[in-house]
Amino acid sequence: MPSNRLYSFPSAAAATTTTTILFFLLFAVGISTSLAGNSHVITFRSPKLFPEGITWDPKGQHFLVGSLRHRTISAVSDAGVVETLISDPSLPENVTVLGLAVDSRNNRVLAVIHALKPLPPFNALAAYDLRSGQRLFLSLLSSAGNGESDGSDETIANDVTVDFKGNAYVTNSAGNFIWKVNDKGEARILSNSPRFTEHPVDREPWYSFCGLNGIAYVSSGYLLVVQSNTGKMFKVDAEDGTARLVLMKEDLIGGDAVVLRSDGVVLVVSAVTGKLWFLKSNDGWGEAVVFDQVDVDLEGYPTSVVVGERDRAYVLYGYMKEGVFENSEREIFAIEEVRSPKESEGENVWMYVMLGVGLVYFLYWRFQMGQLVKNMDKKIN
Repeated sequence: MPSNRLYSFPSAAAATTTTTILFFLLFAVGISTSLAGNSHVITFRSPKLFPEGITWDPKGQHFLVGSLRHRTISAVSDAGVVETLISDPSLPENVTVLGLAVDSRNNRVLAVIHALKPLPPFNALAAYDLRSGQRLFLSLLSSAGNGESDGSDETIANDVTVDFKGNAYVTNSAGNFIWKVNDKGEARILSNSPRFTEHPVDREPWYSFCGLNGIAYVSSGYLLVVQSNTGKMFKVDAEDGTARLVLMKEDLIGGDAVVLRSDGVVLVVSAVTGKLWFLKSNDGWGEAVVFDQVDVDLEGYPTSVVVGERDRAYVLYGYMKEGVFENSEREIFAIEEVRSPKESEGENVWMYVMLGVGLVYFLYWRFQMGQLVKNMDKKIN
């Protein structure tokens, strides 16, 4: 007579099969819900901060944000905890900390300093040690490009990026040119290309004054720069400043910050249109296409986008416009993770494929075990 233990095995295996299939289905639903669900939003509180720029510190594992009036750079954790990392009261009162970039190799953060009207003109790039908070240099930026402030109204130092040698590149939104500041703080004009001013500008919109704005360094030795008032993007040689238009079928109107992912995808955000564009190029940015776009919160005035851990993209809602024009007392701001819907769909399909493959392998294993049990049963009988 066959053993009860042997005959109980198929029942246990069948139960295991049912349980596993149920697990796979629940897991698949969980993944689908996660990919389709609400994005991660980091809410943080800091009275009257109104940050315009944001960057990611990979060593500190936190975001860094500037301030409209505080002359500070603050760290924001994933949990929304805010800590003043750098405070520089030696800067002129009420200046604004705009663009930010972390120079990880030299353990520095670079900050663009600008005085909004009606304050006296002031434009500079400051470098601070990330450990001590000590200021390493303050490089005055002018339309003369000689490191001396000329008081020009045609100077709005705006955004900054940094290369692997510690050279910083800063956009002048009013003058439509780019400064290059070496690791010692010595500044010069890198590019004042006629390409930057050959496209017509509609003077009716309020943002018509803002030319070159967001800037990103590409490791191949060039810069990608977006122009807010025309929506054009330019590729600029980081050594000689030669510029050329990146050919696209659509303009990135109001394009503000530019950021590069490790896979070569470029993200551009606009506080004018409330769009976050995802771009790619197959020829080294001679031409580019917008392969996806996401609507972002216009009320939050999204002036900056950053790539954080694992290439995740985050948009800053610093309510900068509210702080400038409404003299607001706001305390709460936000950083929102934003994903490409098309890329997320691809991830979803891939997950289902992998789950399906795993289920097939399990069922095959279950079939083989069933055959083994039958063979053993025959031998015993």
